[in-house]
Amino acid sequence: MDKKIKVLGFAGSLRKHSLNRALLRTAVESKPDQMDIEIFELNDIPLYNGDVEKEGIPDSVKIFREKISESDSLLIASPEYNYSFTGVLKNAIDWASRSYPTEISPLHKKPYSIMGASGGMGGTIRSQMHFRQVGAHIDMYAMNKPEVYVTFASKKFNESGELNDEPTREHLKKFLASFYDWTMRFRDLQDS
Repeated sequence: MDKKIKVLGFAGSLRKHSLNRALLRTAVESKPDQMDIEIFELNDIPLYNGDVEKEGIPDSVKIFREKISESDSLLIASPEYNYSFTGVLKNAIDWASRSYPTEISPLHKKPYSIMGASGGMGGTIRSQMHFRQVGAHIDMYAMNKPEVYVTFASKKFNESGELNDEPTREHLKKFLASFYDWTMRFRDLQDS
C-alpha cells in the first residue's frame, strides 16, 4: 500500500497577507516526506444560495468538492472572528457539505485538522472549538490533539510571511507528523 497521503489545505481568510495563509504555507514547508499538501484558495466560491444551487452548482464549488474527494484529509487554517471561525470558511463548508441524489458530501467521514494564528493571546482557540461542532454535525473526523494555536502571530512571522519562531515551527512539524498518522488510520480503515 502507498504510504504517501494527499492533503488539501485551505485558509479561512481571503486577505493576501493573512497570517493563516502564511501558516498554511509554512505547513507545506514543514510536512513529513510522505505527505503532499495542495493549497486551495476559497476566493472564487460564491455565497451559498439555494436558488443558485438549483440552477447548477458553480464551477468553483465543483472544483472544491472534487479536490476534497481526491484528498485523504483536510488541513484548515483559520483566524478567529467574534469568538468563531470566519464566514469565508463557513460558506465553503456549507457548499461542500451538501449531498445530492447522485453524490454524497465529500466531507462525510473525511479526516481533518484545524490550526490557526492570531495577533492576540487566544490563538484561535474558540474558533477551532466552534469549527469542531460543525465538523461533528457533518460527520468529519477531527484530530483533536495536538493543537496549533499560534498566539501573538504578528511577532512570529516576518513581513514576507515567513515563520521565524523556531519553537512554533518545531511544534508544527510534530503536529503534521501526528496528522499524517491520523490520516493513515482512516485510510487503513477504508482499505480494509
